[in-house]
Amino acid sequence: MGFLSSTVGKKILMAITGFLLIMFLCVHLLGNSFIYFDLINAYGERLHSMPPLVWAARIGMVILFAVHIFFGITLTLENNAARPQAYKVKKSLRATFAGKTMIWTGLVIAAFLIYHILHFAMKVTNPDISHELDEVGRDDVFRMIVFSFQNVLIAGGYFVALIAVFLHLFHGIQSFVQTFGLNSDASIPVVEKTGKGIAFILFLGYVSIPVAVVLGILKYIG
Repeated sequence: MGFLSSTVGKKILMAITGFLLIMFLCVHLLGNSFIYFDLINAYGERLHSMPPLVWAARIGMVILFAVHIFFGITLTLENNAARPQAYKVKKSLRATFAGKTMIWTGLVIAAFLIYHILHFAMKVTNPDISHELDEVGRDDVFRMIVFSFQNVLIAGGYFVALIAVFLHLFHGIQSFVQTFGLNSDASIPVVEKTGKGIAFILFLGYVSIPVAVVLGILKYIG
């Protein structure tokens, strides 16, 4: 319990859960990319043919998010309540907009995650477009995605959420390096560029789908 009650312990748990969530984002993006090859319905069917694995992954993600959010809020409240104290790692990251808004982008992401689950996983927010089958009897994930992002409000909401994800990742990746004391005067610029690069690649990958729908690149022909 001493580890969990210490600032360093909380930061380490934040870093580890954050890293695992980034790995999930990478894998999830890889799955989403099947939409460009007309394989998204087959991918969805394959996932749902393994319910134990899917539910284990879902529960694991919920736990990771819960731990990450809990300690994120806890650390923010503690930092606001106490005077600035020297951090164990002497080299600190330069203050950035992404760093100053971590708690807010985190809350936006949490709200977006709830909506995203209700939208695509539980299919309760838009039932009129979420329960159709394709020509071979599979859940028509392609149709659901295209029809969803043809709605300007949904596409705009996802875009705003993805900006929050970009900002959160940009600073979060740098914080991960700092937490384990791997940064130095020479490495900080590299860490900043790497964090920004990874965040930007993930942002482009995810935002490309609603943009492709809005531009008419991805179309549903039923």
